[in-house]
Amino acid sequence: MTTQTTQAKPFNRILLTGAAGGLGQILRETLQVHADTVRSSDISAMAPSRGAHDEVINCNLSDKAAVAALVEGVDAIVHLGGISVERSFEEILEANIRGTFHVYEAARLHGVKRIVFASSNHVTGFYSQDEQIDAHSPRRPDGYYGLSKAYGEDLATFYFHRYGIETVSLRIGSSFPEPRNLRMLATWLSYTDLEHLIARALLASDVGHSVVYGVSANRDQWWNNRHAAHLGFAPQDSSEAFRAKVEQQPALAADHPDRLYQGGAFTAAGPFETPTQTRS
Repeated sequence: MTTQTTQAKPFNRILLTGAAGGLGQILRETLQVHADTVRSSDISAMAPSRGAHDEVINCNLSDKAAVAALVEGVDAIVHLGGISVERSFEEILEANIRGTFHVYEAARLHGVKRIVFASSNHVTGFYSQDEQIDAHSPRRPDGYYGLSKAYGEDLATFYFHRYGIETVSLRIGSSFPEPRNLRMLATWLSYTDLEHLIARALLASDVGHSVVYGVSANRDQWWNNRHAAHLGFAPQDSSEAFRAKVEQQPALAADHPDRLYQGGAFTAAGPFETPTQTRS
């Protein structure tokens, strides 16, 4: 008679913020592999819990006390929560800047030692598309959103050196079922490669604060991940399967930001305030 043994999962409980978003809904399923319990959180409505190992808690990240309670009993955090597009500074401030600070403070208070932070390629969005850069290249945020992600990366560095909380910051490209335009042929990250990236960010040892670009093995490469080789991220998918379809789209003007900058349209979004009218 043989006895089957169940292998212990790496984490008891993982917190996933931003669980109602497109990527959050994907990861809510796949994170089950890595933890006995996944605690999903968002300010928006989420699918209901499917059992004791699938916790669902609505939380506004700008509420410091609520975030502290949310993180209690957690071993690791996958932090996707916040605004994921360009918006006014006031909106970005609450969700992305204040909210991310609250997540790190709660991690410090509750002894969480691993965070996966959803940064963005928009931290370096003002590089031109004919340049190749890496995680050590000077940052060139392309808007308030990109600025908030640069802040999050600095916060991760501070909390590692001060408190020993390790973070992998994922400068995610464009993660959708398929690339939607010509720019995304270079920035596309498949869901399969995203899941692999999250796994490596959670499980790799001695990451300190590591920055990695989240991008599949596309033909056109703007981002070099040589400084993140220790994570073991090895993307398998490529946008080439969609090139013929994408190239059937109408050609963009030569000065369109999607043809000029790595950050694409984000480099031209806003400002969102009405200019003050002055008399001459």
